[in-house]
Amino acid sequence: MRRSAASAVRAVTLDCWGTLLIDSPQSDDSRYRRQRLAVMQAILATVGGRVAFRDLDQAYDESGRRLAQIWQNHRDVPVSQHVAMLVEARFEVLTFSDECGIRKPDPEIFLLTLRKFGVSPEEAVHVGDDPILDVEGARDAGMGVIQVSANGRATAPVTPDAVITRLSELPAALARLRP
Repeated sequence: MRRSAASAVRAVTLDCWGTLLIDSPQSDDSRYRRQRLAVMQAILATVGGRVAFRDLDQAYDESGRRLAQIWQNHRDVPVSQHVAMLVEARFEVLTFSDECGIRKPDPEIFLLTLRKFGVSPEEAVHVGDDPILDVEGARDAGMGVIQVSANGRATAPVTPDAVITRLSELPAALARLRP
């Protein structure tokens, strides 16, 4: 996607499950913990959020304790509450299909999020792994798209603006999209 100076990237949206978070909230596998935290730290840095790794690690632990307490009594906690515990005050907007009643790839879920940000689709880039739900959905909403693909190749019928193999590559990919 070629951007004019008037349509610089002002917002980045991220798919949660499968992209931002590698596994489900029920997983107790800690093999990817350090990788997840490093990626979260890098993403936060791209939007001006400077968080010490130790602080992020502590927030991760605390979110786990809080989730465990909630899950003991309430098995059906909204997804946004799960995620908000970990990223509280780190993201400006959280939109989840189970809460707004709109499912990807419907462009309206992307547009709803962008309205909350106060930006146009031309000023936003969506990052996601799914070729239909993320790539086609965001493109149909008029957004730029970066696909996360383990093999580094686009897997969507619709071509994304960039393909990355891991989220740590996101800052460089965003920089290439800037006018």
